[in-house]
Parts: sequence; structure tokens; C-alpha cells
Amino acid sequence: MANWVTGTVIEAKFWTDSLFSLIINAPIKPFIAGQFAKLALEIEGERVQRAYSYVNAPSDNRLEFYFVVVPNGKLSPKLAQLRRGDTLQVTDEASGFFVLDEIPDCKHLWMLSTGTAIGPFLSILQEGKGLERFEKIVLLHAVRYQKDLSYLPLMEQLAKRYPEKLRLITVVSREQCADSLHGRVPALIENQALEHAAGISLDAENSHIMLCGNPEMVRDTRDLLIKTRSMSKHLRRKPGHISSEQYW
Repeated sequence: MANWVTGTVIEAKFWTDSLFSLIINAPIKPFIAGQFAKLALEIEGERVQRAYSYVNAPSDNRLEFYFVVVPNGKLSPKLAQLRRGDTLQVTDEASGFFVLDEIPDCKHLWMLSTGTAIGPFLSILQEGKGLERFEKIVLLHAVRYQKDLSYLPLMEQLAKRYPEKLRLITVVSREQCADSLHGRVPALIENQALEHAAGISLDAENSHIMLCGNPEMVRDTRDLLIKTRSMSKHLRRKPGHISSEQYW
């Protein structure tokens, strides 16, 4: 059974009308970059809880989470109302296996995310441990509109931190932007636009792909890679090329 502790909001950042981040202080146990916690509020006498990935590095005690306001959702609209000094409940122990220790050795690591699911990748890259195993890392963030690239400044800081290793790619699906690819992630793999932008091949021999985001993107991208690139789903008992985590 989960052990809940009280977290206090240090800062609330509003990126757009529907995207926001909370930075909180809470007495949690150490976690691994890429893991998630459960957050909860008491609403009408009921504890309403959801799982959210840590955005911050484990070495940073300012715990950060990234949210989208779900219309008519039970929890996210209430979380969006929290301000500095407000409290919420947090599980003190993190969960999840979407971490670098679970990734087999490879030459090229592809981190493909949509929306708020960029969180675990930012945590992994900010922590910076274990990255020496990979020659190149591609960080992709796919959103609907350019304004939704909330963490682009942080992504650019990370690219400067790893200038020879990290390649940033942004994808905007509902408007044309000069510095971003346009379309859906599976289509950009199929027409090789993603590989062209990254400057490396997405192949079974050298690559491992971490997929994090909406279930449709995860499913369609995984199926395409299995069908057209001779890749397989990564399992502990049977190493493969594709690790995934769905965000709802």
C-alpha cells in the first residue's frame, strides 16, 4: 500500500491556458530518473490520485511535475488552482521501470515524447548519469502548437551541456514552424524526415527507442518500427529495441 506524505507547493508555473508545472517540497525517498510518483487531493471526501513523472533530477530536492488540464477531469483542474503554500499528497516512494538501467547497450538512444510526457526524459538528462554508454542521444518533443514547447529553453541548455552527444528535435503538428518538423511521429519515421533531422540512422543494429506519450503515438510508432525496421519490444527476459510508457 502506498505511503502518502504532504507536499507543499513552492511555485506554480503557467505555460499556457492548459499547461502548467508545479514545484513542490515533500519528504520523499530517493528515486531514479525516469520514475513517477502519484499525486492526490481530497475532493469531496475522496482521495483523487493520478501518476505523474518527475521532471527534476533525483539530485534536485525541488520536485517538479508537468501537467495538462484535462477538460472535465477530476484532478488536473484542481491541481491547476494550487498556489505557493498550498498542499497536496504525494507517494513517498517512486515507481516505474522507464529508466536507463533497463535500457540495453546501444550506440544511439532515441527519446521520443509527446506533450507532458517529455518529463522523464528531462529528469534523465538533467541527472546525467549513465549517458556515457551512448554515442548519440536524440530528444524529440512533439506538440500541437509551438507555444506548447514549454521546456524548450531547458532542452537547449541540455544541448549545450552535451554538445557532441545530444540532438534536439521539435515537432509541431497543427501549424508550420520554421525550426520544427511538421506532422505525426510515425509519419516522420516512415518518410525518414526524423532521421534526416537527427543526422543518424534509426536502425535495429545501433538503436534503442524510448517512447513516452499518448497511447496512439506509442502504439503506432512501435508497430511501424516492428514492421519496417525489424525491431522488437524490449522485455527484461528478452532484450529488444523499443521501451515504452503510456501517459494515460
